[in-house]
Amino acid sequence: MAVGHVLEGDAVRRQDPELADVLLAERERQSSTLQLIAAENFMSPAVLAALASPPANKYAEGYPGNRYHGGCEVVDLAERLAVERATALFGAEHANVQAHSGSSAVLAAYAALLRPGDTVLALGLHYGGHLTHGSPANFSGRWFDFVGYGVDAESGLVDHDQVRALARNHRPKAIVCGSIAYPRHLDHAFFREVADEVGAYLIADAAHPIGLVAGGVAPSPVPYADIVCATTHKVLRGPRGGMILCGAELAERVDRAVFPFTQGGAQMNAVAAKAVAFGEAATPAFAAYAHRVVANARTLAAALAAEGLIVVTGGTDTHLVVADPAPLGVDGRTARGRLAAAGIVLDCCALPHDDDRGLRLGTAAVTTQGMGAREMTFVAGLLASVLRGGTEPARAREDVRELAAAFPPYPR
Repeated sequence: MAVGHVLEGDAVRRQDPELADVLLAERERQSSTLQLIAAENFMSPAVLAALASPPANKYAEGYPGNRYHGGCEVVDLAERLAVERATALFGAEHANVQAHSGSSAVLAAYAALLRPGDTVLALGLHYGGHLTHGSPANFSGRWFDFVGYGVDAESGLVDHDQVRALARNHRPKAIVCGSIAYPRHLDHAFFREVADEVGAYLIADAAHPIGLVAGGVAPSPVPYADIVCATTHKVLRGPRGGMILCGAELAERVDRAVFPFTQGGAQMNAVAAKAVAFGEAATPAFAAYAHRVVANARTLAAALAAEGLIVVTGGTDTHLVVADPAPLGVDGRTARGRLAAAGIVLDCCALPHDDDRGLRLGTAAVTTQGMGAREMTFVAGLLASVLRGGTEPARAREDVRELAAAFPPYPR
């Protein structure tokens, strides 16, 4: 299938003009605004093409060589490629590439290692823990007894003393290390040491940093964790989906936890797209990209601090920046709304040791577009001016449109 059809929606335009207008409007939104949501990125045309390829038609319950449906000999090749590339990329003994999402991957990890009612130690939701780390609205909080650890009140860094004390006191069956809003590298060796001390499994939720791991700019949890859960989008720049890495001794348990325990048939087009993304992530060009992502995040963090925002932990090691806009006279939710009107798209998140919401920004997508330090400084200044009231959102929207036009995500 031609890439042009994937990006332009020609086939949809001919058959369903109404829906085609919606798709093209979303493309216009993405290409005319700034995508600073930390969990988002732009897939390559090759990954997009794989998503819109014939394997989307194939039902393939099971695993290569052992499917419940006939005619899987070709899609088996795609899944084997994805698994081989993932294990080589991350130095893992086994990879499951069927998980539909990061949350699905975490669910499967829990299913492989735990039983309902088991105690799990994880970063508290108020400090950046994910919904799957014990939210009462999520399966994790309903099925398991979660104990939350936090961060130091002054530094904003994970409180290692508290982690160890809680582990000794509660003797959890598993410890989870990972966050959706922690801008620093985690000390996986420390978590492994604590897990061993109390006889717990160690699960690394690496949904956010796994792309940085692939690019060589973040430490890998693979040598330390029993199971690593991840997403294939975000910095990794693949299709929206999940992945699980583990040692050979847990491979069968993990695979059975994905299928048949928590999922049905794999989305073989997504599996094929994951294979493409893993291949891209193994290149020197991707490593250079990952380094630029971190450099841009550090520049953005420093520029936001210079504009008066409070940057959590004082900076970042990753693609993530968490900032409190209160010094500019606005709370996080209000700030997000004003910035959205200006075409600056980002998220709110909890602030440690504060009931207010802050801003969570990420540099993966704008770095894919080719933006660098100059643009990060400009964005920080424009963001602060909008929040202070110095620039009306409508006026800032034009500046954003002009900047985005200079860095199209999919050049024609």
